[in-house]
Amino acid sequence: MDLATVIGLVVALVGIIGGNILEGGNPMKLINLPGFFIVILGSLGAVMISQPLSVMVGLPKTIMKAFFAGSSHNSAETVELFVQMADKARREGLLALEADIEKIHDPFTRKGVQLMIDGTDPELLREIMEIERESMKHRHESNFAALEFMGGIAPTIGVLGAVMGLMTVMSHLDEPDHIGPGIATAFVATFYGVFTANVLWLPLAAKLKSNSKHELHALDVVIEGLMSIQAGDNPRIVREKLEGFLQPSLRGKKDEAGAARREAA
Repeated sequence: MDLATVIGLVVALVGIIGGNILEGGNPMKLINLPGFFIVILGSLGAVMISQPLSVMVGLPKTIMKAFFAGSSHNSAETVELFVQMADKARREGLLALEADIEKIHDPFTRKGVQLMIDGTDPELLREIMEIERESMKHRHESNFAALEFMGGIAPTIGVLGAVMGLMTVMSHLDEPDHIGPGIATAFVATFYGVFTANVLWLPLAAKLKSNSKHELHALDVVIEGLMSIQAGDNPRIVREKLEGFLQPSLRGKKDEAGAARREAA
């Protein structure tokens, strides 16, 4: 679970609802079914018009990834894996890596190692892996685009809901007791639009974009690791090259947890 996403959402809710209570408001007044229908379903409908159906079908899964899945790659572990493979390939040859390929859980890395063992030309291997990387990048960008579009359109649909509510109020001006509550209800739609855009859709898109950036960076480590082993670099050179991708605090440190897991596998 991505604790930063969960804690951030809880802090935002406490801040907004707590502030409403301190101002003398009643949080229950923020619950409004017509406003929910107008803003949530209206936003979903608008984003469906703008995006392919396949993106919309995958949208719930995409949103859950912001809560339950960070980057699936650990670059420090990847560096350690390639240093070990470089050492084995140098001592026993590339074909010796075939015995360990089932222990590689990441499909992208496993595919690259298999192609390398099969003797694929280095340029062709890089081209195949970069196509795979670009394909992943394109899928990720489609997912952020849907959430960013919802974040952009939700406040406008909230204003539309407020206008619709005010039109209803104006049609009942002969009932003064209902004017104040009617106007308050109308503005709840605006609240829903601004709230969902700035607390949900745009932050979730930013989290997924950040995760994607880390994941693509990790794929770059894999591609360079494959190229380095295929070029016959010794393990020290492989480590020097790949650690260039890591943050300074992670360089030169062996990931003991990752190494232990691989040894146990």
